[in-house]
Amino acid sequence: MRGRAWLFGDDISTDHIAPGRLFHLRTNLPELAKHVLEDARPEFAASLRPGDFVVGGRNFGLGSSREHAPRIIKLAGVGAVLAQSFARIFFRNAINVGLPVLQCDTSGIGEQDELEVDLAGGAVRDLTTGAVIPFVPLPPVMVTILADGGLVPHVKKHGGFALPTE
Repeated sequence: MRGRAWLFGDDISTDHIAPGRLFHLRTNLPELAKHVLEDARPEFAASLRPGDFVVGGRNFGLGSSREHAPRIIKLAGVGAVLAQSFARIFFRNAINVGLPVLQCDTSGIGEQDELEVDLAGGAVRDLTTGAVIPFVPLPPVMVTILADGGLVPHVKKHGGFALPTE
């Protein structure tokens, strides 16, 4: 995966991702995705290119358990979310909808840096600075779920929940 870095700070909540004032759009996720993260960065959704990365600080995705928060990040075209840490519920919801969420040191990534993520290799390459940033490896079952496009496609593909054998 390759794209530009969009920097967000610490404590980006599900309210920042999917603003509560737009709750009426929760059944129209493509429309809601047009407003993703607009309370944190109003220009983000309109300027995002497919494959770009959301880069957060600590505690990304805190707040209420809104499954549509990671879903609209994915629908907007974000390739992955990189952060120093994630709220647990957001992290699992993201994996379940097929959105890669990678825990790593984001402090050296600059705004609009060109990044390349190697899920299999466990690293983010900052092509702007030359830095190689390892991320916390995902358990094999999560890698499989992501490769299948999320939990529902995984269950459909395997006729149930399938654990990796390796």
